[in-house]
Amino acid sequence: MLRTAFKTAAIRNVVAKRTISSTPAALSDKLFVHRDTSDNNANVKFEFNAENLKRAEEIMAKYPPQYKKGAIMPLLDLGQRQLGWTSLPVMNAVAKMVEVPPMRVYEVATFYTMYNREPVGKYFLQLCTTTPCQLCGSTEILKTIEKDLGIKVGETTKDGKFTLVEVECAGACVNAPVLAVNDDYYEDLTSETTIKVLQSLKAGKPIKAGPQSGRLTCEPKGGLTSLTSEPTGPGFMIRPDL
Repeated sequence: MLRTAFKTAAIRNVVAKRTISSTPAALSDKLFVHRDTSDNNANVKFEFNAENLKRAEEIMAKYPPQYKKGAIMPLLDLGQRQLGWTSLPVMNAVAKMVEVPPMRVYEVATFYTMYNREPVGKYFLQLCTTTPCQLCGSTEILKTIEKDLGIKVGETTKDGKFTLVEVECAGACVNAPVLAVNDDYYEDLTSETTIKVLQSLKAGKPIKAGPQSGRLTCEPKGGLTSLTSEPTGPGFMIRPDL
């Protein structure tokens, strides 16, 4: 009996320590940790050029003096547009401008993925691979881009022109699959139209953004299915005595 009791207790102890499930350790600290490089350290100088300095002042003028920190996000975006990415010197310049400790700016830049913490190509390709886009062929679009440019997700072409990343929901599901190129959306893509978009970018003559299927915006591909007649006027379906 004693031996059986010890055996049962040992089994219970093992079961109690057993891990039902576990989350693998993150292999990337890219978004959260800064490590000095030759082009990204506190000794590198960054200043807004004359045009962007004027724009920065216009942005800050929208906020009361005691809430200047509210301008952190648009100022970071402005700095990123000038430099091409959000470096430590850009963050420090913004912190000085809005008069907050640099850590307050670092917190913002590491939270929002819209700020590129490392240099990216001239054309920043963000392919949506969330469910609606995936159902409409984004997996094939991804393979097409990787094959045409000779890079994988997260990489930049050797000439520095293209950087490719995957994103979660570009917010244009009705026009899936969607590829964002810098600020422009290319929608309703197929492998063929994706190649055309890439060729135009390589030539430095981007084709018109938007749906590449012939649609004007996001109307039904087969034609309108609602609002096909003149809208009714005031009082429609209202009792005459009201």
